[in-house]
Amino acid sequence: MIPLLSARRLTGTPSAIAAATLSYDVGPDDLWVGTEVLRTYADDGARRAMADLRAFIDRCPTASPSAQLGGGSYRYASAPGPQLGDESVHVSCTATSGADALKWDVLLVRIGTTLVVIQEEGNKPGNDELLTQVAEAALHRYQSTGS
Repeated sequence: MIPLLSARRLTGTPSAIAAATLSYDVGPDDLWVGTEVLRTYADDGARRAMADLRAFIDRCPTASPSAQLGGGSYRYASAPGPQLGDESVHVSCTATSGADALKWDVLLVRIGTTLVVIQEEGNKPGNDELLTQVAEAALHRYQSTGS
């Protein structure tokens, strides 16, 4: 989960959370790995979480954790996501530590009081095709089954 979403002050307290790890064998030397998280809120917490996330990234796109947390820095950027749910946002993150950099993308889709979050786990940056496909499938499953 992107560190920004783990902060309670940003997202409020969900009434329920479910998560799954996803993988897809893209080719002989390429494996796509991601995480799907559903966060359901009792009130308008999902809407507030999306607004808070956008505002936080606009206000502070770079975060530097303390040395106790490994140091380095995180750089975030947000853009409108695909036309899914009531609203969506695409968040890109680059984590650096010394000369090493890890990049990943996240799609957050709000449908009513629920956030559907799909995060790539350090896959090739810039290729959002699978990220969007997985988000579409997760949203369809949630709308069909409620889980």
